[in-house]
Amino acid sequence: MSNTKSLLLAGILITSTASAAFAQSYIDALRYSYLSPSGTARAMGIGDAVGSIGGDFSSLSINPAGIAVYKSSEVMFTPSLKINSVSGDYLGNSTSTSSTHFNFNNAGIVFTSAPKGRRARRSQWKSFSFGIGVNRLADFNRDYTYSGNNYSSSATQAYAADNNINGTGSDPNNPNPALYGYAGYQAYLTNYDSVNGVFESIVDPSKGVKQLRSVSERGGINEMVISFGGNYMDQLLLGATIGIPIINYSRSSVYSETAIGADSTGFNSYTYNETLNTSGSGINLKLGIIYKASDYFRFGFAIHSPTFYTMHDDYSNVISSDISTVPAGVNPYTANAVSIPLDYNLTTPWRAVLSATGFLGTHGFITVDYEYVDYSSASYSFDPAYQVMQTQVNNDIKTNLQAASNIRVGIEGRITNFFSLRAGYSFMGSPYKTSSGINTASNTISGGFGFRFDRWYLDAAFAHTMYNGVEQPYPSDPSYAAVPIATLGNSFNNASMTVGFKF
Repeated sequence: MSNTKSLLLAGILITSTASAAFAQSYIDALRYSYLSPSGTARAMGIGDAVGSIGGDFSSLSINPAGIAVYKSSEVMFTPSLKINSVSGDYLGNSTSTSSTHFNFNNAGIVFTSAPKGRRARRSQWKSFSFGIGVNRLADFNRDYTYSGNNYSSSATQAYAADNNINGTGSDPNNPNPALYGYAGYQAYLTNYDSVNGVFESIVDPSKGVKQLRSVSERGGINEMVISFGGNYMDQLLLGATIGIPIINYSRSSVYSETAIGADSTGFNSYTYNETLNTSGSGINLKLGIIYKASDYFRFGFAIHSPTFYTMHDDYSNVISSDISTVPAGVNPYTANAVSIPLDYNLTTPWRAVLSATGFLGTHGFITVDYEYVDYSSASYSFDPAYQVMQTQVNNDIKTNLQAASNIRVGIEGRITNFFSLRAGYSFMGSPYKTSSGINTASNTISGGFGFRFDRWYLDAAFAHTMYNGVEQPYPSDPSYAAVPIATLGNSFNNASMTVGFKF
């Protein structure tokens, strides 16, 4: 399972009118909860189905009992190359965007202590292992663009609706900078009707506006793992991992509208730029067990506690407009940038993983993982001054997200004593309760090979991930026509190589 699947738009991204420009949403909670641990190339080659295989550093983030499978100490690292492509379809127009990124999927070291000879035969505990390192849990790197001609609605109507909903009409000369509609008011895209006491958009959508949205996302989640495990009687394997995930996420987006036909208000165009930088760190606990029923079958179970994050956002926006009816010296107009910081906490869901492996003698194995996670159980905690916002966004999480099942399947065949071939498939169920008729599940196929020698090994793998997502470029509201939906076809490729040394 490629970690590129952990990107935010694994499914439907339909936003609702926010009361504040910096307000978190259920989409943000999902971004940091929708995980696909990726470590070594061997794990990637078998679809990351390592829950009952063990002996692989990736298992420390899936089933920590896997560390008890190690028979010797080793150190490894995994560079990777990701080639991402997104096709954005909007109002009958299609735009493709590609990007390439280099990263490291993992780096770690495992120390194993195992008694030998007569002591090994007498000891009930056959080995103990300690591991420390980093696995990548999510990769947010992606670029996408979509555009089209709209004759039914404009984002300027969303600005006006937001100001009306949040009561800025009572003080039109001093609207709240935290409000979504503030930018539209500052750029002369909305006017205050003092007779009716409401804000109104200056744009007549029936004349037509060319709409364009372009987004660039960067960052990921890297989890530092500290693991310990033991092998009891070569039958019961136990392990625990303390995870310390670190989030780095940045997004820059540009939204613009350009008049297609002449508008009596003099509207020509406007551009709205937003940037968001998020950093955070958290802590979680993973406990796991693997039971060797025989030389041919083993079973695993792991449970992951919620991750408790401390987060910080830096959000800013700036808007520019070109309206010919605005007096000279004011048009074209660029507002002063609005910058809003926010500190908050996020708790992600529990997870449970069931695993089983069947061995084909010394010729290889077939393995399956089943993971259950309830995305609707994520929750935010804000400063007491934002309790209303906290209640609203936590309710949105429960309303829009659901529990999902993820399945990972892998096979490895030993061709010679030192060379193996691998293949894998993974399915991640949709975390959304509704998906506008779009199949938002994620599918990944993978394959790889590996060379294993006494003192070192080399593994290589390739994974191809496919999923669809949808997005609305601005919030919808009953006061104006429905907002069109953009369909995002995501195709991600991840090539990785692991080099390891035993000692």
